[in-house]
Amino acid sequence: MSEEKSGLKGATVLLNALHQEGVDVIFGYPGGVLLPLYDALLDSPIRHVLARHEQGVVYAADGYSRVSGKVGVCLATSGPGATNVVTGIANAYSDSIPLVILTGQVSTSSLGSDSFQEVDIIGITMPITKHSYLVRDPRELPRIVKEAFYIARTGRPGPVLIDLPKDVLAQENVEPFSSDMKLKGYKVFGRGNNCKIEEIAKALSECKKPVLYAGGGVVTAGAEAVIRQLAEKADLPVVTTLMGIGSLPFGHPNLLGMVGMHGTVTANYAVDDCDLLIAVGVRFDDRVTSGLGHRFATKATVIHIDIDPVEISKVVKTHIQIVGDARMVLEEVLEAFPGFTVPQVTDWWNQLRVWKKDHTLSYDLDRLTPQMVIESLGELTSENAIVTTDVGQHQMWAAQYYPIAYPRNYATSCGLGAMGYGLPAAVGAQIARPDDLVVLITGDGSLQMSIQELGTIAQNKLPIKIILLNNGVLGMVRQWQKTFYEERFSSIQLDGNPDFVKVAEAYGMLGINVDSPDQVKNAISQAIQHPGPVLVNFTISPNEAVLPLVPPGKEITEMIVR
Repeated sequence: MSEEKSGLKGATVLLNALHQEGVDVIFGYPGGVLLPLYDALLDSPIRHVLARHEQGVVYAADGYSRVSGKVGVCLATSGPGATNVVTGIANAYSDSIPLVILTGQVSTSSLGSDSFQEVDIIGITMPITKHSYLVRDPRELPRIVKEAFYIARTGRPGPVLIDLPKDVLAQENVEPFSSDMKLKGYKVFGRGNNCKIEEIAKALSECKKPVLYAGGGVVTAGAEAVIRQLAEKADLPVVTTLMGIGSLPFGHPNLLGMVGMHGTVTANYAVDDCDLLIAVGVRFDDRVTSGLGHRFATKATVIHIDIDPVEISKVVKTHIQIVGDARMVLEEVLEAFPGFTVPQVTDWWNQLRVWKKDHTLSYDLDRLTPQMVIESLGELTSENAIVTTDVGQHQMWAAQYYPIAYPRNYATSCGLGAMGYGLPAAVGAQIARPDDLVVLITGDGSLQMSIQELGTIAQNKLPIKIILLNNGVLGMVRQWQKTFYEERFSSIQLDGNPDFVKVAEAYGMLGINVDSPDQVKNAISQAIQHPGPVLVNFTISPNEAVLPLVPPGKEITEMIVR
């Protein structure tokens, strides 16, 4: 080992290993045990983005990962810093987002002594990570980092945590061990079973009412081009989950829309009535099945393609099961398909078009509505624009009305439904793709869960455009109280809201107020053309509802539509 190498500190060994994995940015928040690492960062090519809260660092890393396809990296100190990232870790685990979370820890000699800011973050996060490491020897860092990134991005992606005691980071004259991985028992599935591929092709050739059902696994696998080829080749109707949005471009003639609780009537009817359901990269989430897996797509032969064997037949009984990478499996289906008859689906499409005509999404054009705002936003932005959202009514309106053209142009908290996600996710998205327009669609409740990240936007001069749908209430909770609790409204009024335009201006941003429909397009155009960050505050009615709505416990055809 050369003198240069033998003089390395543990923190430098870590940063070198991260750089070797292609890390160009870390979203972080410092603390005492991390000071050796923050000192070493001054000499590293890796950029550090300082958030305003540890929850912001993990959501920013998540947004960065979703729009770039890379592993997101975040950093938090020990104790409360580490526990503040737990919700973000759970969010990434639920949505299969590859993250490496670095947490500071007390010195190894103090472990187990209840010292200042000591928490067992590995124990706390064990159910919501793919794997965790407590580093006791800095010489192991190259191997641990390499393994962490490999585990995070392969198979079903997810978060991996590395806990870093202060003395490990501060140790000098570290001579790193080999970075060769030691992952006994970790299996990654790729191509499917050839016999099963033939079964899929045969089932396709014999069906009359097929539906292709695309989930987040399509996005993860980069399978959108193959999904499109298969849909067009066999003239298959396509429905998506919330995470699968972008698998086909908005407006594609084969796309029926999102399925489930707030899905389109046509998509829900199609899934209920189909005789073949090809589910790719989906979990059959209860927001789609209403928790009634035994009554979901009961007329269909169900094909399930997923990288995670645990998901197969977990919720819905499947007839043809393939564990494998979505893109690889679908490529094999396309290769096998020429030997079989193309399905005859003319009558099926005639029925689907009738449903589509009779149940189009619509809204009042004579007043300022959130649907109008989002549809206008879609008309005025390019297809390369990236949209992040928070959670609530605005999230569902965005899913219904914004024209997402590509799957990695959309970032939202799906499985966990974490309010406060959208603003820091927009930060991560803008850092990942600095030349693309990034738009946050949010509500006044969600925005205030991470409003401090406006400081991160200001410090980094990020030209993010914030579309705030401000109804003065917790909208989705209010809608449910109105619909299912006889309008007994409880704890949903946000009477203490600030003047959001003044808040934006306090952070050096442009703020615009909109309270009438004739101002909508001009305000959005002004925001897009402005070179810096902008917040546009749209005052909307608290009575606006997200429809269709499948009530809890009801089948997906039992929708409230007005």
